[in-house]
Amino acid sequence: MEIHFGSENLLILNVILAFMMFGVSLSLTGDDFRRVLKRPDAPIVGLLAQFVLLPAATCVTTWYFEVDPELALGMILVASCPGGSFSNIMTWLGRANVAVSVSMTAVSSVVAIVMTPFNFSLYGWLNPITRPILTDIQMDSMNILVLVALVLGLPLLVGMLMGKAFPVFAEKAQKPMRYVTLLVLLLFVGVAFGNNMDVFLATANRIVGLVVLQNFLALGLGAMAGMITGLPRGDRRAITMEVGIQNSGLGLAILFTFFPDASEMILIAAFWGVWHLISGLLLAWWWSRSPAQEDACRDAF
Repeated sequence: MEIHFGSENLLILNVILAFMMFGVSLSLTGDDFRRVLKRPDAPIVGLLAQFVLLPAATCVTTWYFEVDPELALGMILVASCPGGSFSNIMTWLGRANVAVSVSMTAVSSVVAIVMTPFNFSLYGWLNPITRPILTDIQMDSMNILVLVALVLGLPLLVGMLMGKAFPVFAEKAQKPMRYVTLLVLLLFVGVAFGNNMDVFLATANRIVGLVVLQNFLALGLGAMAGMITGLPRGDRRAITMEVGIQNSGLGLAILFTFFPDASEMILIAAFWGVWHLISGLLLAWWWSRSPAQEDACRDAF
């Protein structure tokens, strides 16, 4: 099976990701990073769940259930990506702690420059099922690091500088940019699915279930990490959303750049980009029905 995706589409995808990161970072300031130093408990718990628990759990799960190698490696790549840029809005809709969400987005976007290629290489190699593929494709972690820096790190820096220099513009442009780029990304993924519908239909019986289960695993790990550490409900919700909403667009950019023939890996990342928004919005709607303050009778997450 072969995915039909031109080089011009790859450029468009990278531009979309860069603009999404730019839009998120317009509202970021140095205080968001300093907040982690002053009150590090919730962001640190969330980042550990994001970059340690989720990739490790995905590796073990795909190994234990003997998931097909290419599908398993696609799941490991998605698990290695940072939280999605739309998680802040969903956290706000779910009446959770937006400050924790924003802090995690800021820090995870920087940490991902190193941790995404590292985790992908590490857990892809540790899993004996995916190790042969990783060896065959001869992955260059340094090139992946450069790509992540260009589509995450550079737009983050430019957006923060722009937001500081032009605060009025940043305040007005931030939310429209998030929604517009999200819609453009969804349109892009939709067109990609349409052009490769025959490939998706041939593998949907395996891909859909794996993505749904992995997303449930991610949300569950985020919630469990917050509960075990005794964080307030608002913080737990923010962590749950940050871990459950993955930047699968970054995964697609990595795949189309370095592994364009890995059709099943690409479909895993592409369907993630659709499904996690559905599950995230449903969870935000459920949370919005109850306040984030502690309530012994309704302690949902």
